[in-house]
Amino acid sequence: MLVINRDDVADLLSMKACINVMQEVLAALSAGEAVQSLRQVLPLGEGNLLGLMPGHLRQEAAAGAKIISVFPHNHHAGLPSHQGAVALFDAATGVLKAVVDGRKITAIRTAAVSAVATRLLAREDAGILAILGTGEQAVSHLEAMLLVRNIREVRVWGRTGSKAQQFAADMSAQWDVKITAAATVREAVQDADIICTVTASTVPVLLGEWVKKGAHINAVGACRPQDRELDSALAAMSRLYVDRLESAVHEAGDYLIPLGEGVIREGHIIGELGELLQGRIEGRADPAEITLFKGLGLAIEDLAAAEYIYNQAVVFHKGVEVTW
Repeated sequence: MLVINRDDVADLLSMKACINVMQEVLAALSAGEAVQSLRQVLPLGEGNLLGLMPGHLRQEAAAGAKIISVFPHNHHAGLPSHQGAVALFDAATGVLKAVVDGRKITAIRTAAVSAVATRLLAREDAGILAILGTGEQAVSHLEAMLLVRNIREVRVWGRTGSKAQQFAADMSAQWDVKITAAATVREAVQDADIICTVTASTVPVLLGEWVKKGAHINAVGACRPQDRELDSALAAMSRLYVDRLESAVHEAGDYLIPLGEGVIREGHIIGELGELLQGRIEGRADPAEITLFKGLGLAIEDLAAAEYIYNQAVVFHKGVEVTW
């Protein structure tokens, strides 16, 4: 069995490669070639959670699960909010072949799925990017968006202004693009073509009245039925796509809350990214439409990433082999 740590995951799974892996597995999921169970969540008190996310990739003969802890207030202790591992099994023999760091996989694959959505739904001429949030997902989403659109300007907002300014300074040193910190969300998203919400907020931070026509939004921060990052007006005015319909109707507060308010109706979700990749549903129909991708994170995304990492680790002799 291989134990593959965070550093090896970063070395073996590039954002560009992960975007391709996510595109393939999302199409496989919608085609029935990948299966998963709904995320099982065990409350640990004080808003903390322990999640189990099992799945099966039929074509790759791989199965397994991600086990992840979510401790929203960990930043006070200098710790990440999301931590865990992916256990990867050979589906033909049941052999446990790898345990892979789950935190880095989550950081990369979440942004990679947003990149798939952006590639499919954002206007081709999208050039202004707004990122709401300053954590690990903000870093990975910046990289992912730069790979799928010709971004000329980036604006970042965070609840702590100094963190937004530090993010802008750090990322400006890494990427050849104009990056500035915005004092307010409204300032950040003004005239933005692409908006990524990657916050830990449980209440709306982005309002529909601030979003310009023709924008595309990737909303990936809120992942519980009672939490959301977007107001109901924005949900109603957007053409909504999800990673998995079953997950969205059980877990996505950005959909469930406006549905409960009667602002939108059942059927407001156009469909899954995998269906869009297969040509079974229509994407952006008009340059002035606001498109919205609501991502929750899926077990098969983690498994596909872990399987890719494992195969790369075998080729490049990475990871630590453990007798099991």
